Amino acid sequence: MSVDATARIVAERGGLPVLRGEGPLALRRTRASGPYTRVTVVGAMSAPLGGDRLAIEAEVRDGARLTVDSAAATLALPGRTPLPARYEVGLTVGEDAELRWLPEQLISAAGSDLRMHTRVELAATARLVLREEQILGRYGEEPGTLATRLAVRRAGRPLLDQELSYGPGAPDGWDGPAVLGGLRAAGQLLVVDPALEEKPAEPRLLGESAVLTPLAGPGLLVTAAAPDARGLRRVLDEVLAKVLEALDATP
Repeated sequence: MSVDATARIVAERGGLPVLRGEGPLALRRTRASGPYTRVTVVGAMSAPLGGDRLAIEAEVRDGARLTVDSAAATLALPGRTPLPARYEVGLTVGEDAELRWLPEQLISAAGSDLRMHTRVELAATARLVLREEQILGRYGEEPGTLATRLAVRRAGRPLLDQELSYGPGAPDGWDGPAVLGGLRAAGQLLVVDPALEEKPAEPRLLGESAVLTPLAGPGLLVTAAAPDARGLRRVLDEVLAKVLEALDATP
């Protein structure tokens, strides 16, 4: 039997007026430092499986600071139905608000089929740090089919719209030298901050298979690939540490 579940988070300056998990998406308020409220997503059951429809909605209202992470990786598995699983993430960040969206890796197991779509709506003075990591197959196995889309709008205008496809259901060439070149871990780190309008980031290589790209707006995107999850996290963590240090120093 397929699962249809939606979890919702609403953060305000004074706390969390809404914290509602559902099905496999359990939400826990956890210890945080500084001005941030922290929520951890805890998997209450195996998901997503084929045919499941999962969603997480997070709203950070004006002036609030929220960090969302997860207790473990998300494992996409084949189900009893041939239908793909769907995972929708909807994020809204208000004026002078900040969201740090830092889940653990998404693992695409052999035989799985997952379509993931992340939509982000940012106010003009909102700040965002968002990390996504895709691990293509567990150790020693081929990946499943994975299609992801990340669409970000700021002040009502498009800032980033990116689609990625991997595995046997993806177009030819996804594993070729122009894309992954045989690597099995891919990830993105997106930073949006009004401070980047006056001091945009400089494009640069971050090793053999990672690059920092400034966006046409107050943001930057780090795209990286690595042989495994550990190597990917090491690259993204180095950038993330510098980003968080800079954000924490901003009044």
